[in-house]
Amino acid sequence: MSAAAAPDDAKILSRVAAPEEAQFERQLRPRSFDEYVGQEQAVASLRVSVEAARRRGECVDHVLLYGPPGLGKTTLAGVIANEMTTNLVTTSGPAIERGADLMGILTNLNENDVLFIDEVHRLPRAVEELLYPAMEDFAVNFVIDRGMHARTLKYALHPFTLVAATTRPGMLSAPLRERFGIFHHLDFYSEPELERIVTRSASILGAAIDAAGAAEIARRARGTPRIVNRLLRRVRDYAQVTGDGAITSGIAHDALDREGVDARGLDRLDRRFLAAIIEHYGGGPVGIEAVAATINDEAESLTELVEPYLLKIGLLVRTPGGRRVTRETYAHLGKQPPAGASATGQGGLFE
Repeated sequence: MSAAAAPDDAKILSRVAAPEEAQFERQLRPRSFDEYVGQEQAVASLRVSVEAARRRGECVDHVLLYGPPGLGKTTLAGVIANEMTTNLVTTSGPAIERGADLMGILTNLNENDVLFIDEVHRLPRAVEELLYPAMEDFAVNFVIDRGMHARTLKYALHPFTLVAATTRPGMLSAPLRERFGIFHHLDFYSEPELERIVTRSASILGAAIDAAGAAEIARRARGTPRIVNRLLRRVRDYAQVTGDGAITSGIAHDALDREGVDARGLDRLDRRFLAAIIEHYGGGPVGIEAVAATINDEAESLTELVEPYLLKIGLLVRTPGGRRVTRETYAHLGKQPPAGASATGQGGLFE
């Protein structure tokens, strides 16, 4: 099944926000560094940068945030704008198709505003080149007429901060990457951090939740705030329909089991992916294209949406020969390793 045709139970653990979640996410987003949970190194560094810029009356250096979706890049951009008491203007790389689109955005920025560009690696090259002088000199160059009559006019912009986000930093051109003064990698969250997030979100939503209920939801959220909040919504609905509205460990367990989310945060697609490697390829190694063909999905979708978390929790390993599962994978899926397999046997199966 292709990603475009994925069932609803596969979307519940997607790190990409659905359009209908925009209002819900805005309601739960932290507005200050004090409210922001996790990413302690990045937050501590940004606190210093923002406070220093504020004392000087300047804009913050341009910031590049990179890492998997759903980890708080958009939220951090909003926090920077709030802490600087300026406006946040948001857009994305695919939405800026022409230089005129970027010009319209830049010329409407006020002093020290924060411009957030998501998926910055998808900016067209012509648009990216127009961004260089804007980032360096807070100016853009217009070319008027053509040929021997061509003239260049320089248009001054208000100083601003560009906060750019990308899930693929390797796709950024060197000239663009070098124009950022601040770089931060956002990583998956720990379970205690997710418990704090889900407890805060439940309070905002007016949902009663105990510590065990918060822990159960956090355990299955794949280290991602966006997913923990999405799971909270599903559990809250289940608690209201089947109980008195209070979210306990038992309620969370039953609700998420019904959604196909297991105790390690794996959904049906994750388990199909791992099972295919075990059942059809002896645990691996095997190429991603072969696995994708076996389960009738897209290799790119599996690489971006499925593999990162499986690699993170040690259920999958990448080798020069392809993907392979680990001993822990067999235990989690309730399957027996191949007969005679040892810790280093079967072509490195359990290395």
